[in-house]
Amino acid sequence: MKNLVNLFQSKYNTAPFSEIQNKDFKPAINQLIKDAKAEINAITDNTEAPTFENTIEALDFSGKQYSRVKSLFFNLNSAETNDEIQKIAQEISPLISEFANDIKLNEALFKRVKAVYEKKDSLNLTAEQTTLLDKNYKNFSRNGANLNDDDKLTLREIDKKLSKLTLKFGENALAETNNYELHITDEADLSGLPEGAKEAAKLLAESKNKTGWIITLNYPSYIPFMTYIDNRELRKTLALASGSRAFKNNELDNTDIILDIVKLRYERAQLLGYKTHAHFVLQERMAETPENVTNFLNDLLEKAKPAAQREFKNLEQFAKDLDNIDTLQKWDSAYYSEKLKQKLFNLDDELLKPYFKLENVIDGAFTVANKLFDLSFETITDIDTYHEDVSTYKVTDANGDFISILYADFFPREGKRNGAWMTTYKDQYIENNINERPHISMVCNFTKPTKSKPSLLTFNEVTTLFHEFGHALHGMLANTTYAGLSGTSVFWDFVELPSQVLENWCYEKETLELFAKHYKTGEVIPMELVNKIKESASFHEGMRTLGQVSYGLLDMGWHGINPEEIIDVKAYEKEMFKNTSLFPNVPTSCMSTMFSHIFQGGYSSGYYSYKWAEVLDADAFDYFKQEGIFNKTIATKFKDHILSKGGTENPMVLYKRFRGQEPKPEALLKRAGLIK
Repeated sequence: MKNLVNLFQSKYNTAPFSEIQNKDFKPAINQLIKDAKAEINAITDNTEAPTFENTIEALDFSGKQYSRVKSLFFNLNSAETNDEIQKIAQEISPLISEFANDIKLNEALFKRVKAVYEKKDSLNLTAEQTTLLDKNYKNFSRNGANLNDDDKLTLREIDKKLSKLTLKFGENALAETNNYELHITDEADLSGLPEGAKEAAKLLAESKNKTGWIITLNYPSYIPFMTYIDNRELRKTLALASGSRAFKNNELDNTDIILDIVKLRYERAQLLGYKTHAHFVLQERMAETPENVTNFLNDLLEKAKPAAQREFKNLEQFAKDLDNIDTLQKWDSAYYSEKLKQKLFNLDDELLKPYFKLENVIDGAFTVANKLFDLSFETITDIDTYHEDVSTYKVTDANGDFISILYADFFPREGKRNGAWMTTYKDQYIENNINERPHISMVCNFTKPTKSKPSLLTFNEVTTLFHEFGHALHGMLANTTYAGLSGTSVFWDFVELPSQVLENWCYEKETLELFAKHYKTGEVIPMELVNKIKESASFHEGMRTLGQVSYGLLDMGWHGINPEEIIDVKAYEKEMFKNTSLFPNVPTSCMSTMFSHIFQGGYSSGYYSYKWAEVLDADAFDYFKQEGIFNKTIATKFKDHILSKGGTENPMVLYKRFRGQEPKPEALLKRAGLIK
């Protein structure tokens, strides 16, 4: 417990993972909540008149140790969890929710914040200070500070319930993923599967003392199987297993949990004076209203649907001509798409993978960051990690000054949830003239090295790594005074700009020549393949766009209405998908029960953000393309006005400062091949 309650004394002030035991977390959280409460009391007990410094600034700097330990715990619960950690999460989440409400519903504290807010025009504040003041005032007013005592109690109860339900949703999703395996004993059933994926499946079987091959629902196992396996029935088996996760009417079923979450979120929004949860959330987003989001998504739908229907019809005909498939099903999509892509572009992911050795791709991302932002990455081994697979880097600038610690965690394991994400172990902020530098982590799930091959990435995985690295750069290059506005603490529909814009470099010859080298021969990727990557970039973009739009509309469907009358999760989801579905409905499959982004993560009423940010990223990269993708002037503007500024000003103000104009959606539509 000592290492959690006291400041971390390790090198670079990093988390001493090896010294922490799971049992330390609950007592530490309890103690640190008490400590943070004492800091809040010091603000409210101050007899001096409220000022920006003694109230707003003091509030932002309070509870730093509590925030660090809380982040550490929940990061582990995502990347290296177990039954004990999940049990602790259920125990401490209500405590954390209660403490958050103790602050937001603290009348004396709100009174001081309000007093400063009401005289803000006379305070001569910087833009960052003004934003922090506005954010703090809204944090109180939007979260119950003006409620009467009975309603405040109701709000506390709702928030406690929500904290436990969202955790339970994620636990069920992870358990359902871990509980399934497809055990194959006849090698003929693996026809079509690339050697690397086959070897990984065999290694997994051996690790479980079984003969043959084991396929799981983790992406590095699932995706190659669905993309390459010739046996249609086996693809169907795996797809049905994946689609039915947390939708089996058993103890891990998420349907009732979803209904409880959306009803509680609606009740909360109503209590606070908002029409729906989406109205509450979007007040603090670039999109501003559910109507704007729905119009944005429907506009994309109108442009993408004709292209998607053409692509689907072509795919259907291709499958019929090739294998006499009468009705194309969801488990056919990846398989025949890959076959068609190979035919049209003579491009096979397996042909590309030898050029994308994980270590080379990491070096490539680091080289891009060096060419753009003068960052250097040094592997270090003298700081603690939470798992042996995690690599650590010391990041410095052109002057050799310390910028950040970066953790990189790339391989799947049982205690780690699916997908890819970036997170923070220590925020950046400036206090007492010391610029406290951040500790950032990027987490992915790529194929592990085997006895005969290193970890080789698909091109899609290459873009995933660059995406998360873009988020990481947003965190690492943060340079704000206040932690509450630092790094990725920005509007949710702006947070994807740094990540998505960096993906663009993966398609450029200048970038690929830096790192795309054959893992055996060292040969640089041939120009022919580079051209094919670029040519195929918009392959099935209509279908992909339709998919993203459908998820955004489903999210708004759950959160932009009164959900009281929804009783059947699957039936409601089917209704939400009626204008975007291409494949036949599968009665035993449900997207919502595994939609962790909106029911466990922070994307409720925000899934549209990915497409929204694509408009920004296409427009931003168009600017780079005009001047050169490694143009230092443009890169410096991007660093100075976007990456380093966090949430210190309105994102459109920051974007226009970088770009000189508002983003134009034409760049995205052209890149996607949806307009000429």
